[in-house]
Amino acid sequence: MKKSIRQARIEQLINQYPIGTQEELMERLQTVGIQATQATISRDIREMQIVKAQDGHGHLRYTIFKAGNRSEEEHLRETINEVVTGLTRVEFVNILKTLPSNGNLLAAIFDDLNLPEIAGTLAGHDTIFIISPSAAVAEKLHDQIAAEMNPEIVH
Repeated sequence: MKKSIRQARIEQLINQYPIGTQEELMERLQTVGIQATQATISRDIREMQIVKAQDGHGHLRYTIFKAGNRSEEEHLRETINEVVTGLTRVEFVNILKTLPSNGNLLAAIFDDLNLPEIAGTLAGHDTIFIISPSAAVAEKLHDQIAAEMNPEIVH
């Protein structure tokens, strides 16, 4: 099966059903006649910028990250303001606390921007570690993130 057809079907399925795991996605694909390995599904998820986000019922489900017609930088600023609840810098690492279920989404936005200040990110449910090339660069990034945070949260 061609990758483009499989990925189009994946997009249809995650928009149609509340799919929250790779296993669920593989099962849905099988029901529509598409066989794919876990490694292939994992690659598709990464390539398609699929992230987990909380739906209206509080359940985590896959969704395709799209910035819409806003610039990615604008989307980053808005998301920082809306979901970041804490910011700490330790040497060359910035640690961001987010509202529950927003760590992966915000990390995906940072990753997509390919900022020179960021060597890599590691995200969980409500925490992101942003690794910078040096402590000085991390401090600059810290100040930039703090400037975008909700003023009621910044200490």
